[in-house]
Amino acid sequence: MSILSMKQLRYFDALARNGHFGRAAAECAISQPALSMQIKEMEAALAAPLVERGARAVRLTALGEAFAERAHDILRAVEELEHLALARTDPLLGRLRIGVIPTVAPYLLPGVITALQERYPGLDLRPREAVTQKLIEDLGAGRLDTAIVALPVSEAGLTEMALFEEEFILVRPASEAGSPVPNAEGLRAMRLLLLEEGHCFRDQALAFCAIDNRAPRDLMEGSSLSTLVQMVGAGIGVTLLPEMAVAVETRSAWVALQRLRAPRPKRTIGMVWRRSSPLADELREVGEVVRRTARP
Repeated sequence: MSILSMKQLRYFDALARNGHFGRAAAECAISQPALSMQIKEMEAALAAPLVERGARAVRLTALGEAFAERAHDILRAVEELEHLALARTDPLLGRLRIGVIPTVAPYLLPGVITALQERYPGLDLRPREAVTQKLIEDLGAGRLDTAIVALPVSEAGLTEMALFEEEFILVRPASEAGSPVPNAEGLRAMRLLLLEEGHCFRDQALAFCAIDNRAPRDLMEGSSLSTLVQMVGAGIGVTLLPEMAVAVETRSAWVALQRLRAPRPKRTIGMVWRRSSPLADELREVGEVVRRTARP
């Protein structure tokens, strides 16, 4: 049997993840016929089909599914070896793929990107915004090097580094500026505006108010913190904001801000990465830069 090349493994990995020759070819920056030819050569070498070709998409055969899993593991191991070699010669030179949750990214990323580029001029920073579950999946699959999320994530195989804490601020219509500050029980009696399911900040807000996420009462949802604040300004209800988002999201909204009663709700923001990552020491340095940027 012919020896398969790393190039072919990368092409097949892209095809397995995309489920489409055109999208896989675009990701690999080659033509679709060229990618198709490489996959056919792999199948010839293995003497068995890896994919079922359809009019609009492809499906992996049983062998293809098993092959895709092993190929991905091999590619991730090779990439980690490359990172290890690079870290020994010139730490934090090259690509760094960093994920950030949506309730942090717009407020923290601009300063973090600037600070990292100043400290590490050779760093090719690749930020990505997604909800926590997606970031953890991408970390495990080797599509990210690290992620900034709310802790804890409590995932086996991941290292967690706490960076800073921030409180939740109550946002209510400006007409209620003089109203008493509610406690958690008082918030449960209000129309509470929350992010859609999948956002960890939603779960944290529900936990503070002791509201069952499976059967929320009189809750309304928004796709972003900005949407929630504008809805509050229109008098629809109240919401909670992470402290770092307050200045940006409330500057053009007719709302009032209040700090809640003690014990005030808060969250811990931190970085996570694979324990097997050869960049562990360098990622701790990145974490320190993020910490200083967030809390100068």
